[in-house]
Amino acid sequence: MLEISTDATRLDVDTVHHWLSTDAYWSLGRPREVVETSIANSLCFGAYDDGELVGFARLVTDRATFAWLCDVYVVAERRGQGVGTAIMDAIDQELVGRHIKRALLVTTSSPGLYERYGYQPVDGGGTVMGRSYQE
Repeated sequence: MLEISTDATRLDVDTVHHWLSTDAYWSLGRPREVVETSIANSLCFGAYDDGELVGFARLVTDRATFAWLCDVYVVAERRGQGVGTAIMDAIDQELVGRHIKRALLVTTSSPGLYERYGYQPVDGGGTVMGRSYQE
């Protein structure tokens, strides 16, 4: 059964570092220390299937007015099976009801996923996407 947790102590930093530094086009070669620091200073979401980490995402946020969604990653063998959607559901639940005025992200690979959650391009090229959580 798939579970999403924001408990950063459950994250296997070595696994997340491996994913981001070797497979994620936006962070190839990122040093382990940088991954560790970014996890420590962000609100992280781990996706677990029977206790095994299968996905990850980070919100850089003050938890009051702004959030930057980044490092969304799902292991290759679980892509297309709802893991990314489950992570986004959890992120959306976290942000709805707070005073977050805007959440932003950059993507070139999965804009359709983010559009389902109300994110729209904010630049001419469509790589920066944003969503207002308050009108």
